[in-house]
Amino acid sequence: MATTAYSSAAIRPSSSVCPRACEEFSHFRAGSSVSFVRPRGIDGSRRCRRIPLVASAANSGRSRSRICASSAPVMEPTAPGEGAISRVSTVVDVDLGNRSYPIYIGSGLLDEPELLQRHVHGKQVLVVTNTTVAPLYLEKVTRALTIGNSDVNVQSVILPDGEKYKNMETLMKVFDKAIGSRLDRRCTFVALGGGVIGDMCGFAAAAFLRGVNFIQIPTTLMAQVDSSVGGKTGINHPLGKNLIGAFYQPQSVLIDTDTLNTLPDRELASGIAEVVKYGLIRDAEFFEWQEKNMQKLLSRDRDALAYAIKRSCENKAEVVSKDEKESGLRATLNLGHTFGHAIETGLGYGEWLHGEAVAAGTVMAVDMSHRLGWVDETIVRRVGDILREARLPVAPPDVMTVEKFRASMAVDKKVADGLLRLILLKGPLGGCVFTGDYDRAALDETLRAFCKV
Repeated sequence: MATTAYSSAAIRPSSSVCPRACEEFSHFRAGSSVSFVRPRGIDGSRRCRRIPLVASAANSGRSRSRICASSAPVMEPTAPGEGAISRVSTVVDVDLGNRSYPIYIGSGLLDEPELLQRHVHGKQVLVVTNTTVAPLYLEKVTRALTIGNSDVNVQSVILPDGEKYKNMETLMKVFDKAIGSRLDRRCTFVALGGGVIGDMCGFAAAAFLRGVNFIQIPTTLMAQVDSSVGGKTGINHPLGKNLIGAFYQPQSVLIDTDTLNTLPDRELASGIAEVVKYGLIRDAEFFEWQEKNMQKLLSRDRDALAYAIKRSCENKAEVVSKDEKESGLRATLNLGHTFGHAIETGLGYGEWLHGEAVAAGTVMAVDMSHRLGWVDETIVRRVGDILREARLPVAPPDVMTVEKFRASMAVDKKVADGLLRLILLKGPLGGCVFTGDYDRAALDETLRAFCKV
């Protein structure tokens, strides 16, 4: 069984130029076969400068060339006919050829109609949201879609909130609304909410009339740093998480960081679990930044959160642009998820938040890596310390048994020809492997160490 290794990359000059006014950036090489564009450095250095969004994002062909980002304000009308400075602080492009799309990041972006309207191709829009988010942001999003654009008809469907509703029965409510409203193939679905809403809305968009446009507006940290980017959509099955779905990319992702002001502390911490992941598997410098700034993230420091979101999106976009459908590199983004999904399934969907389960799963994956001799004790300690500081679990709940883990892992999406492949850390911080070539005794020892039965 082949093992693919990935690591934090070394700076390497590049002659590539981003066509979106990106004037300079560094070219990286990860491991021996994967190259990617370096995220903005902690010292504040930028990979590219001011970006004219009208020229770059209003492209009906959605063409992009490279991943690029800027922290400079962008001159952009905030509404049709009005001149103002846009609140967009960063634009990260996901480079997928003619299916490329921008990730807009900034404060107050829901008050900028043009950012949404440029990605609506027809006259019919369906906003998919839930009972928690709708009272907070549905009216604002509807206004952004229609102001100065009276020809657009906006419908909405409000779903129950929670992971336990991420199923076929709830998904049918989206189809019922779309069909009942006589939406056509030029319609646009808008996902307004966290990861559950984004996954279900995206899957509905992929399936309705065999594919319609959709836009992601993530309102949780978890969705902003991870699930809204990359086109993974789907629903859960009683036997396993996210087993039914499709790869289907959005037209754009709009991250208004102000939506985090209404996010409960527990949800915020859940999202931090995915932020930590990026540092462990590919961005050691980012992990070190997190160790120094975790209290700022927990206290909702605006600059710290904006930086964490930007850096996470850059990492995710780089990986997706290289491996959209998870043939190798993208699987590394699932560090801790095989154990974590088993916890969610075994405990019952929604009992633990996704990030809570991933945090415990990450500790288990790192423990196994250490048992294999692939990482030293220092990394084990640092992982435990940062997750505890983030107020996240570092062990599965007591009800999880070895057999519950095994049953869930047997149907994990990373199983190939009956062999469970795992993402494990290897080497210095920032290095990992996606492999089925490991000593099964180490997995047994980890499960027994964390389970009472």
